Amino acid sequence: MNSEHYTYRVTWSAEDGEHVGLCAEFPSLSWLAVTPESALKGIRKIVAASVAEMEKEGEAIPAPLAEKHFSGEFRVRIPPHLHRALALEAAESGISLNRLASAKLAA
Repeated sequence: MNSEHYTYRVTWSAEDGEHVGLCAEFPSLSWLAVTPESALKGIRKIVAASVAEMEKEGEAIPAPLAEKHFSGEFRVRIPPHLHRALALEAAESGISLNRLASAKLAA
């Protein structure tokens, strides 16, 4: 598995007073550093080490989000009264319920 393909992010941690490097596929891992560049370098290093250890132990390694196929479909369960209200809003707007839901999710 190529750890370079994972989804990395660096953000500021007010609580720690440092930048924190994160990896979406490994939510339990983080790396604190003074600079954003160091935080990114640190999280990439610890993810690579984790992947190597998981490979060595024969553990399942998370697939990078960038390499997953997304169909564009997912199912959401909502209360019937909300379903009715959204269907009414879509009808009054002259659009499909799917288009209304997509617009609301994108907002």
